[in-house]
Amino acid sequence: MAFAGRWEVESQEGYDEFCKGIGIPADVIEKGRDFKMITEVTQNGDDFTWTQVYPTLKVSNKFTIGKESDMETIGGKKFKATVNMEGGKMTVSFPNYFQTNEISGGKLIEVSKLTEAKVSKKI
Repeated sequence: MAFAGRWEVESQEGYDEFCKGIGIPADVIEKGRDFKMITEVTQNGDDFTWTQVYPTLKVSNKFTIGKESDMETIGGKKFKATVNMEGGKMTVSFPNYFQTNEISGGKLIEVSKLTEAKVSKKI
């Protein structure tokens, strides 16, 4: 599945609750609420660079599917994770949430679920 491209957020659900759940400060949540976040993906086989551009920062992670990689959250936490691919869906566990990415209808769909809450949100 080809994820490469430049993707702009068209819609999001549960933004405030999700951001609060992962510890984003209220002022940053406010700035980002109406910001159209950009995700830029380069892909060479199983090697990826996944960059997300937010109102106040840019976070870029490089990884290879199925191999443990050094990653960073939007909050600046560094951690190790393995990004997996199954059935055209890319999955990865962040420190406070689990994310699934897929291409559907020509769009990048990112779904993030808080791991410490009973509610799942889409961003």
